[in-house]
Amino acid sequence: MSWLPLSFGVPAVLWGLLALPVIWWLLRLTPPKPLVEIFPPLKILARVAKREETPSKSPWWLTLLRLAMAALIVFAIADPVLNPRERLPANGNLLAIVMDNGWSSASDWQMRVATAQRLINDAEANETPIMLAFTAEKPNQEIGPFTAGEARDRLAAMKPRPLPTNRPDTMARVGDELAKHPGASIAMLTDGLAGENDPDSFAKLLEQKPANLVWVQPDSLPMLAMTAANNEIDRFSITVARAVGTIAPRIVTAGALDNKGRRIGDATITFGPGETSGTGEIVVPFELRNDFASIVLDGERHAAGIRVLDNTDKRRRVGLLSQSPLDDSRLLLSPTYYLRRALEPFADIVEPQNPEIGQAMTEVLNQKPAIIVMADVGVVPEAVRPALLKWLRDGGTLVRFASSTLLQAGNDADLLPVTLRAGERQLGGALSWTEPQPVTEFPPTGPFADLTPPSEVTVSRQILAEPTPDLIDHTWATLADGTPLVTGDRRGKGIVVLFHVTPQATWSNLPISGTFVEMMRRIVQLSRNQGAVATGESSAESARLAPFRLISADGQLVPPDGEARPLETGKKIAPVSIDNPPGLYGTEEGLVAHNLLDADAKLTPIVRPQVSVPMLTERYAEDQSTDLKGPLLLAALLFFLIDGLIVLWMAGRLRWQNARPAANAAAMILACVVAFAPDVSHAQDSKPDDATAIDAVSVTHLAYVITGDNSVDNISKAGLTGLSQFLIEKTALEPGEPRGVDLNRDELAFYPLIYWPIDANAQMPSQEAIARIDAYMKEGGTVLFDTRDQFSSPMDGSTSPATQRLRDILVNLNVPPLEPVPEDHVLSKAFFILKSFPGRYDGSPLWVEASLDASNPDNAPVRTGDGVSPILITGNDFAGAWAVDDSGASMLPTIPGDPMQRIYAYRAGVNIVMYMLTGNYKSDQVHVPALLERLGQ
Repeated sequence: MSWLPLSFGVPAVLWGLLALPVIWWLLRLTPPKPLVEIFPPLKILARVAKREETPSKSPWWLTLLRLAMAALIVFAIADPVLNPRERLPANGNLLAIVMDNGWSSASDWQMRVATAQRLINDAEANETPIMLAFTAEKPNQEIGPFTAGEARDRLAAMKPRPLPTNRPDTMARVGDELAKHPGASIAMLTDGLAGENDPDSFAKLLEQKPANLVWVQPDSLPMLAMTAANNEIDRFSITVARAVGTIAPRIVTAGALDNKGRRIGDATITFGPGETSGTGEIVVPFELRNDFASIVLDGERHAAGIRVLDNTDKRRRVGLLSQSPLDDSRLLLSPTYYLRRALEPFADIVEPQNPEIGQAMTEVLNQKPAIIVMADVGVVPEAVRPALLKWLRDGGTLVRFASSTLLQAGNDADLLPVTLRAGERQLGGALSWTEPQPVTEFPPTGPFADLTPPSEVTVSRQILAEPTPDLIDHTWATLADGTPLVTGDRRGKGIVVLFHVTPQATWSNLPISGTFVEMMRRIVQLSRNQGAVATGESSAESARLAPFRLISADGQLVPPDGEARPLETGKKIAPVSIDNPPGLYGTEEGLVAHNLLDADAKLTPIVRPQVSVPMLTERYAEDQSTDLKGPLLLAALLFFLIDGLIVLWMAGRLRWQNARPAANAAAMILACVVAFAPDVSHAQDSKPDDATAIDAVSVTHLAYVITGDNSVDNISKAGLTGLSQFLIEKTALEPGEPRGVDLNRDELAFYPLIYWPIDANAQMPSQEAIARIDAYMKEGGTVLFDTRDQFSSPMDGSTSPATQRLRDILVNLNVPPLEPVPEDHVLSKAFFILKSFPGRYDGSPLWVEASLDASNPDNAPVRTGDGVSPILITGNDFAGAWAVDDSGASMLPTIPGDPMQRIYAYRAGVNIVMYMLTGNYKSDQVHVPALLERLGQ
């Protein structure tokens, strides 16, 4: 029986309420026990004149109390429930619960457990045994039948796995057990994602003709999953998938972490309407990319929200091949001499013992190198060519050099990055120069982009590339006349690179320059660390790598547990399973990344099976129903105690001299209510925010605006933390921990400076928030707006999204005229002497309130009481430069990478804080000479 949000388990008991009038009639006819008094003649005569000696009926208020007590008992026996829920069908002779506990169930696992507990409770009420199976466990798991208590214990001990579900094996096992219990009920608690062979799995489970089916799945699939993360030639690309059928556009941020968990890069992935795959890029120097240890998706707390990377910062194994025999008397003319000298500092060099090129190449390939350098190899023998191509397409890096044998071999499209012209270009030849050619600026899209062209290097002979429309896309280094010096191209997952000069100093002096060493180092670091997988077993077909760090169900890297087994590496690595969960395998000397999803993985919604049995569709939800039997019985007991005290008082057992009976009764009732009521007393002058206010005014705190984007807010907090530490080290100011402020709710007057990072994706501030900021600025506060878009403005010169959002905010504020900080402004001299105000970026000016023009009184600032500009605007990302982690290390790199830029950014922050705190005092100090001159001293 249900009355809106209230239901009764035994509604027939409510007929007992009809007995209340009879109880009322009996109570009215039953007078209280007469009062017994010891004879005091005068006192009793005085009372006779005032009231009756014995009342003829019970007082109305006592009758009402007893009727309420009776009604409470009737309601309690009727088993009332507040916010009742519909019982799930469990009316078969067995309830079989099949529950997905794969990676996609981790984000709301407790909600799924609560739903399963509801099923178990309903089965317990029907005295139905329970079978409980999970789809991400081993096929031989114990599935019951269990009692309700055993099922709850098993459910509480279970946890989500960072694995895909294995429905075929699990449902086959449950189907076999259901054959022994015909007419059972089945509850499918799915994660909403389609799995392998779902139709066959459901058919196996439902072929026993269950009594009914409960189908539970999430309302939607909002999760995102990372499917690829690749270190490209000039950038790091990240691919993210979302559920098929999702229509709404979405923007997500991914962060790159180093091996200490520090965030050192960010990428933005945008999904258009209906798009199920998005790609983002992190364009940073390759030295920083090689420090990436993992990529995480912000806001995604599951195993597919993180992708671990192989150890790209370890030494690579490099194989050297040459067709020329080694001549110790002419080492300087050896094709491999300069290569060996250039590679030894940062690579493990492998050289074959067999002089025959085919066998030598096989010997090198068996060592599983990351790079193979062919110094003067022309034709690759056909016997070893397939193995070399497979190694290259699987991620190897092949580096080749020009030679006469290479020209004779002709063009090999698979093993050369570009098509070569017949003949070579040299001084005095058919294709000749009038003088040797120097190296010009390196192309910005190649790995040598930030290297300085060596002025001492010249080239007198080279192999030319055929001019094709895409030649410039494959050129990594050029000569002054525009011809390529180094070219490169992708081959599958690998890279093939060609130096158009020889590796010895015969065609060019490049091999004896320091630039050549740096070029080889960058090519080595750009390669995949294939040599790490065969630590000590390079000639073996496969290796067994122990778990090193594993990915947990909530997307964290954790130490391995006892369940994970070594990973077998060979021709094909086994997929993620309960024996080999995702994570890193190997040792610190060499690691292999074993990630959850492949590059072609898709998040496809599950298809509900068509069945002929009754089906109930449910959603995951907490059980919000509340049993009122206990509270009602407690209230009835309270009324019974109050009634007992009243009866004792009316019988004369509880009396105070010279006290009025009505007052005594009221006092007893009040005492009972106070005794059983919770303590909700508060001091009259206290407010909830008093502690925050006292702390805010006791210590100076820098504040930042909470945008709602965790990545932006974390950087803002870390940035102001770093600036506060610098202030403590360099000045007498000791600020407290930075505070995040909500413009709609928090008091702003406590904070002298508020840092506001402009995020175009954040929600536009409300009019109330704008009004509060306007009042804050008028009353003496300073707001530092940071668009952080110095290097992200559109190439066509239009306004960036962050700048446009700032304009939308400022249009509703009373903003004074602004100008870049003048050379003699107090900001440039408040503490440090500064000429510019860089942050993580350098180049954007710092805008402040324009100087007041005395001839134009209309040009008045918001307020001039302390001479401090109420508004500062920059695009240099101050917080990014100031941000530090828990160990005090900088979190983000400065761009460009000038080591002094971060120091200048901290100094700019100190000047801003000092200027904001001291106002015209500092301004007067700066202008002391002018003031003394004006005073005539």
